[in-house]
Amino acid sequence: MHRNSVSLAPALPRPATVRRVRIHDTVMVGALGCVASLAHLAVAGRYGYFRDELYYLAAGHHLQLAYVDFPVLIAAMAWVLEHLGADSLTAIHVLPALADGALVVTTGLIARELGGHRWAQALAATASLVCLTFLATGSIFSMDIWDELWWTVIAYLVVRLIVRDRPRLWLLVGLVAGIGLLTKLTILFFLAALAVGILVSPARATLRTRWPWVGAGVAVLFLAPTVAWEVQHGWATLAYWHAYAGTLATRSPLGFAIQQAYTMNPLTVPLWLTGTVALVTGRAGRGLQCLGVAFVILFVGLSVIPTKSYYLAPAYPMLFAAGAVRLAAALAQGRRRWLRPGLLGALLASGLVLAPIAMPIVPPATYARLYGFLGTDGGAQLQRGDAAVLPQWLADRFGWRHLTRVVVAVDRRLPASQRRQACVFAANYGEAAALDRYGPAQGLPPAISGSNSFYFWGPGGCRGRTVILVGVSRGTAARAFRRVVPAAVSRCRFCMPQEDGVPILVARGAVLPMARLWPRTKSLG
Repeated sequence: MHRNSVSLAPALPRPATVRRVRIHDTVMVGALGCVASLAHLAVAGRYGYFRDELYYLAAGHHLQLAYVDFPVLIAAMAWVLEHLGADSLTAIHVLPALADGALVVTTGLIARELGGHRWAQALAATASLVCLTFLATGSIFSMDIWDELWWTVIAYLVVRLIVRDRPRLWLLVGLVAGIGLLTKLTILFFLAALAVGILVSPARATLRTRWPWVGAGVAVLFLAPTVAWEVQHGWATLAYWHAYAGTLATRSPLGFAIQQAYTMNPLTVPLWLTGTVALVTGRAGRGLQCLGVAFVILFVGLSVIPTKSYYLAPAYPMLFAAGAVRLAAALAQGRRRWLRPGLLGALLASGLVLAPIAMPIVPPATYARLYGFLGTDGGAQLQRGDAAVLPQWLADRFGWRHLTRVVVAVDRRLPASQRRQACVFAANYGEAAALDRYGPAQGLPPAISGSNSFYFWGPGGCRGRTVILVGVSRGTAARAFRRVVPAAVSRCRFCMPQEDGVPILVARGAVLPMARLWPRTKSLG
């Protein structure tokens, strides 16, 4: 064993019977992962494209090193899917479904590394399976479910390298962290908190080897494309996050804790609280305090700044695993053993109840009847905004085709001479991406916008002679064009409130050349 070992026990040869048990456990956890993936695939073609999905597909048409509000990986996925002819509504949901299944399996594997046997692994995996946040993100083509998976894989690797005294696994940690940095930059919070946890726990013994430092170097290499893009674009992401923070709900630390309990599934609360205590106190294993400390740092830090409740979600699978192992030990003997099936059954039942809140399962009218009392974000209170029939992660799948039809009708009413030179400008990236998706097949030019990454893609060939303005107020338009005429209004029932009643204007004669007017359209956040 390595002289700086912080392992729980020396590796010993396992008898064949133990190996068979391990195989059976792995099959069981894998089955739970399959349930997660298949559940998402079963509803993959329902409702419509989510707002951000349309945005990422549009980003795939503008492949570059990074973007204002996300790194390159999700756009690269969109580019690949399009070139494979697999960017239909159903096809794009295959990848997030698989990612959620992998997350469920990895949660079970963490429990196994912590010494948990079959029931503990099943309980941990089931907790991730029925987590409200993972149910939602696993049904959307976005970087969120991948970000959650990378955090969980890193936690698994850290547990494995400490328990088994394999410091070379830091290389793999660095690789996964690097991929995470190409996925979503919020993983930096986890990496920073984990670094502090390592420094204040027995796991700091691993820092005496070269492997964590080499692993860190590997991760930094993956950050290079994003940094290069930021330098070229004036650190636009910092400006974006400053503006974006103003749109987020503020809450007290107590309110944040309540939202964590809800979005993680209320029935998992005893599990992740037990897991937190086990990790922080070292009861889960010597050296693993680093993970518990990292979670505490993240929880406290994210509770005092404006944030969305799901930002902390990727940190919970390791807690589910540690909690499941402790609970399995507490219920190992006597009559308490009979509580095990009941606990698993209760968790699975809660997942069935919560799934329609997070996934496009029931018709919108049915959702409104059954769950409408929860309000705008299904009770999660993620972002400021007016009341909606559906939570945002469901509502933002509606209205885009209808908006495009309204804009197409306006375009077709233009005189032929104006129509040939007309361009379409949308106020936000969702509207622009939807028009980009559905419009060209109906004769619309590519949509332009000053919103987020669309701003850096520029105005294209638009000269400002005739512009169809989508979602822009008449007063704002009048400051940029000599003549502005209302043309239509787009209405939708189940979409987000800001997309119901979108004004469509026809503007003519820009007061400035487009090269000078374009910087005024910039809108980050």
